[in-house]
Amino acid sequence: MSYPWPILADVIDTLNVARVDEHHFVATQLDNPSHHIVGGHIAAQSLMAASLTAPGRTAHSVHVYYVRAGDARKPVDLHVDVARDGGTLSTRKITARQDGQILLEALASFNVPFDSLDYQQPMPDIAGPDSLAPMHEQLAAYADELDGHWVAPRPFELRYVDPPPRLAIDLREPSPRLRMWWRANGSVPDDEVLHSCLLTYLSGTTMVEPALVMRRATPVSTFNALIDHALWFHRPVDLTDWVLSDQMSTSGVAGRGLTTSTMYNRKGQMVCVATQELYFGRSSAPA
Repeated sequence: MSYPWPILADVIDTLNVARVDEHHFVATQLDNPSHHIVGGHIAAQSLMAASLTAPGRTAHSVHVYYVRAGDARKPVDLHVDVARDGGTLSTRKITARQDGQILLEALASFNVPFDSLDYQQPMPDIAGPDSLAPMHEQLAAYADELDGHWVAPRPFELRYVDPPPRLAIDLREPSPRLRMWWRANGSVPDDEVLHSCLLTYLSGTTMVEPALVMRRATPVSTFNALIDHALWFHRPVDLTDWVLSDQMSTSGVAGRGLTTSTMYNRKGQMVCVATQELYFGRSSAPA
């Protein structure tokens, strides 16, 4: 189903979860015609809630399991349990509930930054964002499809190095690798926690694409749902500038698709590694 994208300001606004007490938060959702809660969005809200209970420490990883679908017309209760506060690391468990039912379970870990050994896998040598056409130009030939879905404004600008799913449908041999540049489509406050949450939201909405390419499908032509989602934050990310996402679908089996993403800033520094597994079901039947 095609649906209008939220604007960046609305995404940011809904990441500012309301604090009820020390460990209880309420998160407003972004509604859409299907009324399904977007997995990356509720994961980002969960990370934000956990971050508020670990002041002075920054998230270095979050591991999310999506238990059931929720209703985006209603708010979600987020409960944060303090599992541990050590000298360097803090661990939080987050449970998201709606109408008494668990939607999501997550573990997030936070640390106090300090100087140590610093190394990484080099960024691939590929075309920079300034040499690539914006997504709406890359997909201009399909502007009349789905009420303009492919060229509609999004909260993030996307520039593809490899063909996106709509173009890859016509390829003779699809590639499991899909690289793209991301940048916020608007201003973002200078807040490291917020940028990590926005990256969580963004990865949850785009990392499905390599698996879709392998299935010769698009996000609106086939059912898919997030099962689990994990991110490791290596360095602070600035989404007001371009970030490269080097994505790969490493496996597809039993109605599932596994994808990974290694993300770099324009300086070539690795900022995040993420994985997620998606459920495509028996043909297109929901889980």
